[in-house]
Amino acid sequence: MNLPVAARARVETALGGRVASAERLSGGQIAAVWRVSLQDGRAVVVKSGHELALEAWMLQYLAQHSTVPVPAVYLADDDLLAMEFLANDGRLTSQAESHLGEIVAGLHAIPGEHFGFERDTVIGSLPQPNPPSADWPAFFRDHRLLAMGRAALAAGMLPQPLMTRLEALGGRLDRWIGNDAAPALIHGDLWAGNILGRGPHIVGLIDPALYFADPEIELAFMTLFGSVGERFFSSYGERRTLRPGFFEERRDLYNLYPLLVHVRLFGGAYVAQVDRTLARYGF
Repeated sequence: MNLPVAARARVETALGGRVASAERLSGGQIAAVWRVSLQDGRAVVVKSGHELALEAWMLQYLAQHSTVPVPAVYLADDDLLAMEFLANDGRLTSQAESHLGEIVAGLHAIPGEHFGFERDTVIGSLPQPNPPSADWPAFFRDHRLLAMGRAALAAGMLPQPLMTRLEALGGRLDRWIGNDAAPALIHGDLWAGNILGRGPHIVGLIDPALYFADPEIELAFMTLFGSVGERFFSSYGERRTLRPGFFEERRDLYNLYPLLVHVRLFGGAYVAQVDRTLARYGF
């Protein structure tokens, strides 16, 4: 699909230049995405969809409050976003993975006054409620596991028996999760497609889903689809200490949230993964 004429005109006005060409990029389950080349040689990424002003706000929040590399934002409307194109390799070298560990450790060193965030955000196209809380297990239960589980149930993607088991797990989270972690800023959606590397460096982290959390929930998700490996954790561990029991006890528990996100969006095999995870924890 070509970049719509109306969107092209808005991009040209915002950037003060004429569009030479637009190439549809792969992916984009949530929004249509193009790489747009201007006649003056500049390249930008243009997204058309929903809640894009919020995505731009989160990118700008990271730019202002952290050292995380993010693309510059040129146009930010709810239905249209134009931002800097960051040339990347489409994969991470071992050196880039080490650099990622440094970046993420720095992000997780940014403290919050409470869990949650100053506003609700989104993960993909899905609402992500962020009311302030001093109680991490309760926040994770109510505003991550149960909120997303109920959304998946209402959409017909999660069977009621699994929801019942999820609620039972939510009532016993204190077996594995305590309030021993301080609120830390997390990107919230760090998987390979949102991590842009070029040579030995990370050049950008995109599509954030920001809030203050136990940073272990971010580290867990980064392992769910094999986005990072030992080089990342070695680099991260040089800067921040992992609490005992993360890999053995809490990683799979924290990954229930992104699995529920995928159930809500796609259903299918992710339902079976939720089933297996609940069974692993005795529910």
